[in-house]
Amino acid sequence: MAIRALYVTSEVYPLAKTGGLADVSAALPAALRDVGLDVRLVVPAYPQALNRAPNLRVVAKLAGVPGCGEGRLLETVLQGSRVPVWLVDYPSLYNRDGGLYQAYDGQEWSDNAQRFAALNSTALAIADGLVDNWRPHVVHANDWHAGLLPLALSIRKKPRPATIFTIHNLAYQGLFDAGEFNHLGLPQALFGSMEFYGRMSFLKAGINGADAITTVSPTYGREILTPEYGCGLEGLLKAKEPIIRGVLNGADYGVWDPRSDPDIVVHYSARSMGGKIASKRAIQAELDLDDDDDAPLMAFMSRLVHQKMPDVVLDSLPSLIEDGLQFALVAEGDTAYGKAFEHLVKRHKGRVGTRFGYGEALAHRLLAGADMLAHPARFEPCGLVPMYALRYGTLPIVRNSGGMADSVVNATPETIQNGTATGFSFDQPTKDEFEACVRRALGFYRQPIVWRKMQASAMAQDFGWQRSAAEYARLYHSVAGIPRVVERVEEEVPEPTRVRIPA
Repeated sequence: MAIRALYVTSEVYPLAKTGGLADVSAALPAALRDVGLDVRLVVPAYPQALNRAPNLRVVAKLAGVPGCGEGRLLETVLQGSRVPVWLVDYPSLYNRDGGLYQAYDGQEWSDNAQRFAALNSTALAIADGLVDNWRPHVVHANDWHAGLLPLALSIRKKPRPATIFTIHNLAYQGLFDAGEFNHLGLPQALFGSMEFYGRMSFLKAGINGADAITTVSPTYGREILTPEYGCGLEGLLKAKEPIIRGVLNGADYGVWDPRSDPDIVVHYSARSMGGKIASKRAIQAELDLDDDDDAPLMAFMSRLVHQKMPDVVLDSLPSLIEDGLQFALVAEGDTAYGKAFEHLVKRHKGRVGTRFGYGEALAHRLLAGADMLAHPARFEPCGLVPMYALRYGTLPIVRNSGGMADSVVNATPETIQNGTATGFSFDQPTKDEFEACVRRALGFYRQPIVWRKMQASAMAQDFGWQRSAAEYARLYHSVAGIPRVVERVEEEVPEPTRVRIPA
């Protein structure tokens, strides 16, 4: 029997994207469809999603959300895949200027509890057969935006869909005033499952209600059980440890691959790197950097938030620039950090280039042109951008935590010698350790033979979605209590490929 799964998310590429969640929400369902699962997506109908979705059609009227009027459920297909997508169209909730979760000034939308409660209630109606009597065996809810769904389903009598809740980033918990609970349509008895220091947490609801919990890397799955990374929920998560599984996210090489990327100036591969040199010259010109083939170009493509250590990067850059480094930033987030980076541009013309606001094509061009990627983080659940960077021969500089510990092999004399080194890592989130790590990378950059060997190893790594899809397929069958019929997926898909480049 083909498993039917409803994948509930707040964003999906290319319809709406702020970060890695959108990439995962596009690639994983497509990979699951490829191995025979009937996976369908539900996501809010943001303006950009309505503009980008092909062949939209109305498939259902939605009961009115209090104070918001009636809505519609629209159907489309995710571009480049066979995944059906349902867009939850409540114009008063989603059709507005600004970001998916915030206004232009960076402030969270004041009605976010209502906006994402509407997503959850619509997904619940779909699970009950709202469209063509299609009912899922499994509901896969992602991050706090879909956290009410596992809790709402948990109090139903069986048979009901099994639930999986994926924590992409525990720091974002969907916290709202307790008074908002009365507008969610949930039984009062469930408030205790959401209460978090006098407020309510959508993320805690998902943790408490789910039949299985996944994180986006094995290391992060262990880290969140500790006070350092547990964000106040480590006690609850420790109690849930038997149902927590870390599954490393993958990279969609149909989108991120310099051999076929339509957004870069010249295609290239590990055997023919001329296109990377051309890409470096192009991005230097685009970002008003000096035309300098020999200058090491370090990219930064993280959100400007405390987690991603922009403060540490800012403190470290002046001395690194004096040593010859070029720095290019493509990011969005806290405007105070943005202004600080703009100040660096004025002080170091030709050595620092910035573009604020995420642009997908520009991100591809920057990864292709940069020599290294600065991706430090105080914690990093997975880290998709460094995985992409590996395929582009752009060596990551990361903190040794979360998914970075699972995907980047630190350059040491031993790993250089045996051909497994793919990047550079440091342990503590401090200026001294980050700066020392960058200087170590610069030392290797000035050894072209060694650098080229590391690039070849990085570009040969395979973090494709097939492995993750196989693991999720097993999990879907397990939680739904439906035996697998086809076992070839597990037999054919190994652990992530760690390629050794001979000396």
